[in-house]
Amino acid sequence: MFRFCAVILILLAGPALAQSRAQIETQFRSWQETTLWPQVSRAGVSRAVFDAALNGVTLDWDLPDLVAPGSAPAPRGVPRQAEFRAPARYFAPSTVNGTASTGRQMAQRHAATLAATTRATGVPAHIILAIWGRESAYGRAAIPHDAVRVLGTKAFMSTRADYFTAELVAAMQIMQAGHVSPRAMKSSWAGALGQPQFMPSNFLRYAADGNGDGRADIWGSEADTIASIGTYLVQHGWVAGRDWGFEVTLPGNLSCALEGPDQGRRIADWEAAGVTRVGNRAFPAHERGQVGYLLMPAGRGGPAFIVTPNFYVLKEYNESDLYALFVGHVGDKIAYGVGPFTAGWDSIDTLTRGQVAAMQTSLMRMGLDTGGADGLAGFRTRRSIGQWQQATGQAPTCFPDRAILRALGR
Repeated sequence: MFRFCAVILILLAGPALAQSRAQIETQFRSWQETTLWPQVSRAGVSRAVFDAALNGVTLDWDLPDLVAPGSAPAPRGVPRQAEFRAPARYFAPSTVNGTASTGRQMAQRHAATLAATTRATGVPAHIILAIWGRESAYGRAAIPHDAVRVLGTKAFMSTRADYFTAELVAAMQIMQAGHVSPRAMKSSWAGALGQPQFMPSNFLRYAADGNGDGRADIWGSEADTIASIGTYLVQHGWVAGRDWGFEVTLPGNLSCALEGPDQGRRIADWEAAGVTRVGNRAFPAHERGQVGYLLMPAGRGGPAFIVTPNFYVLKEYNESDLYALFVGHVGDKIAYGVGPFTAGWDSIDTLTRGQVAAMQTSLMRMGLDTGGADGLAGFRTRRSIGQWQQATGQAPTCFPDRAILRALGR
């Protein structure tokens, strides 16, 4: 009887769902005319380009974080992006070593273009290569999505509709300028374009012509990809001549709550506090008088670093600490052949964004600055945990786990 009822429910639900989706597709087409076209037109895009871009485009129901009209957002689960999950997995030796090995090959193959970009921007070749490798495996990774379909879907029904609408308008401006045809504009599931994975608005600001053909082709041109990454970093403040950072060993009495880009000290002062570079290596002489910042992306459960302002330029490319750390580390492997980090990564509890957000809310109620309740354990959240642990007589770990969640009553 139960199985029979279940079959009936499925048969009833299927047509109902199909009808609902059909109705929403109709609303999507109406939205294109009433909401999207006026914005696209004001941005200087012709009707012909608009029509060509949207010709045959339907909603992509397989994308994450969609909110159909009249529906409430789903609870925030475990973050989908690798950058916000387990550090040990993110730094898997096969991934790190493979990216670096191919990067050394690319350094030889594109030596002239890399040298020209470094002269123009001050960004080292090995940093450009590490970003290129992480974003698209040097152009070898599949970038399968139709960018207009992705951006259109998210603009019409996502939790960040205004943001994606602006990005969709920017994508059509790229087409209007003749950089790429609508169906050749391929993106990730989040709408990031081409080999450097630029959002369309960033393409308009930073995409560069590296081969002199008058176009910025970040889908098919390695030279344009290299030049675009370098341009992005220098325009976000890359400081020529400075490193990105150094793995360090901390004395036991140095609090992990000292982490963050707003608590900088001269590197020489970190040394005076007992911080040492791993491997008994000295900090470069030209860095010792410069400001550095403590970075502990897994709290006491992973490696520690003193990073420079260039680390935070890398974070402008992707806001994750792990991403910027990966780029710096792989870049060092490409350029200098360095080994793995000296300290390992402890296993961590898998928490949903909702659970981390609840933890952040509790800490904020105590007057601690977590940077908001976004469900992501950034440096403000990590050090707030450490400050709370210190205040309650615990040994600071500066990283969220289930025991802390329970202790905070969440």
